[in-house]
This record gives sequence, structure tokens and C-alpha cells, in this order.
Amino acid sequence: MRKTVDILGIPVDAVTMKEAVEIVGRFIEEGGTHAIYTPNAEIIMQAQRDPELKEILKRADMLTADGAGVVLASRMLGNELPEKVSGVDLVQEVFRAYSKNGLRCFLFGAKPGVAEEAAVNIIKDHPGIVIAGCRNGYFSDEENDEIIDEINRTSPDILLVALGAPKQEKWICSNLERLNAKVCIGVGGTLDILSGRVQLAPEFFRKNGLEWLYRLCQQPRRAKRMLDLPRFILRVWRVKLNAGKTSLSKGKRQ
Repeated sequence: MRKTVDILGIPVDAVTMKEAVEIVGRFIEEGGTHAIYTPNAEIIMQAQRDPELKEILKRADMLTADGAGVVLASRMLGNELPEKVSGVDLVQEVFRAYSKNGLRCFLFGAKPGVAEEAAVNIIKDHPGIVIAGCRNGYFSDEENDEIIDEINRTSPDILLVALGAPKQEKWICSNLERLNAKVCIGVGGTLDILSGRVQLAPEFFRKNGLEWLYRLCQQPRRAKRMLDLPRFILRVWRVKLNAGKTSLSKGKRQ
């Protein structure tokens, strides 16, 4: 049975990395098409302002906690998630687990050339993975049908969609019933990292929940977006306080 933790109305799956990888494998075996998203604090805050995005996240087949902030929020709310399961880590663990099975993967998104560079590195690092196709993330609405046809012709087990949030979540949701891919994952900047164009934060930053600081130093233009992080913690704190007041008032009435 699926176990989730409510983070500001978003049902994040209470799974370890190992469990998340096993769930991806089960989705592939089941057939059909499944949607997986990896919301961090910024995306959850976007969902507070965007009812469409919030509904999309709630309808996902799996949501994993991409960021220490989401795990911290679950701890504050008294229902702790087991660990962070970021998009880039999940993708690489899935590759490690299923490369020998001839996993077929389609890479969609990022700037021109990035998906192809990522494909070279994936094949080198994970022999057995089949890169069924690549397509950059720059396209018009008129090209959407052509892209779906291109993906469907390759029948991928996994479709990685790297269009950035919330565009990737909305694209997956609006096209899910038309896609011939068993698992669709919104992966943000994962292809940039796999291509080698962007460096993953050093282990110290990742272990101590400071990836946001590393990204901010690397990309100062993200400063405005980073304001959502303190807003996120403040909103979680208010939810916690209101829950405490409600419990206290119930106790008094009894």
C-alpha cells in the first residue's frame, strides 16, 4: 500500500531510494504509463500558487522528496520521510539497477546537444542501457505531435523529461495518455549534470542539505527563486502551529 506524507497539500511518498528504484522496476513490469515527479521545496511552493500544478502532483504515481528542505518539513510536521530521493540520484540508481536488463531510455529536454552528450556518458557508465532517442527541449506547440510520435516509435521503458518545473510536469500530464513509455520522470537539470556541462554539488553540500547554497554560488540569477525556501519553511511552521492549536482546543472541549 502506498504511504505518503502530506507536505502543504502535496502527498510525497515515504520511500527510501532503494524502495523508489524497486517501484520504478515494478511500473516497468506492469506496463501502462506512469508519471513520477521529484518535488523540492521550490516546486511545492510553486504548487501553492498554481492550482493546476498542485493537482498534477497529487495525481502522480510517485512523488519523491528532492531536497533536504522537504525532509525537514516532514520532520517538523511530525511524520518524517525516510530520506531525500533526488531526481538525479534516482535516475542514476535506476540505471545501475536495470542496465543489465537492456533498459530503454529516451532523453527529452535541455539545450540542443545536451541530451546527446548525456547519452554518451550514460552508455559509457552503464553498459547495457539502450538510449532509444534524444530530443532537445526547444519546440513549438506545433511540433508537439511530432515529438510524441518520435518518442512512441522507440517504445522506451523510461522517458526522462528535462524541461524544468513546472513545464515538465504539465507536459507529462497533458500527454501521458498518448505516450508509449512505461515510466515518465520529470528530471529538471539532470541531463545537464549527466552531460557533464553542470557539476553536481560536492558531497559535503549534499550531505548537509546545502545544495541550494552551492547552486546559488554557481548561478546567482537563482537568488529570486531561492526566496521560496524560507517562505516554504515559514508556511510549514504555520501549519504546525495551527495543528497544535487545533489539538489543544479539542483537548479543552473534551
